[in-house]
Amino acid sequence: MDLDALEGVRETLIEACDIGAVSIDAGAVERVATNGLFLLLSAAESARAHAVSFAIHNPSSVLLAAIDRLGLAERFKGLI
Repeated sequence: MDLDALEGVRETLIEACDIGAVSIDAGAVERVATNGLFLLLSAAESARAHAVSFAIHNPSSVLLAAIDRLGLAERFKGLI
């Protein structure tokens, strides 16, 4: 998820949260911007506030490395 994709991902996450439980398959992630990680955290918090489940499944090694590199592992705990 790079900066060019963020707006589309944001809109998709909003629509998904409106429908119900959100489950993201992140196995194909090859790039991720810092803003993309914070977008996922924000979406998860919004889902939680609306009593909607939010989970990230099958995270790629790229996604996990970015989360770790930025010190966000604790914030993603329970989402992955």
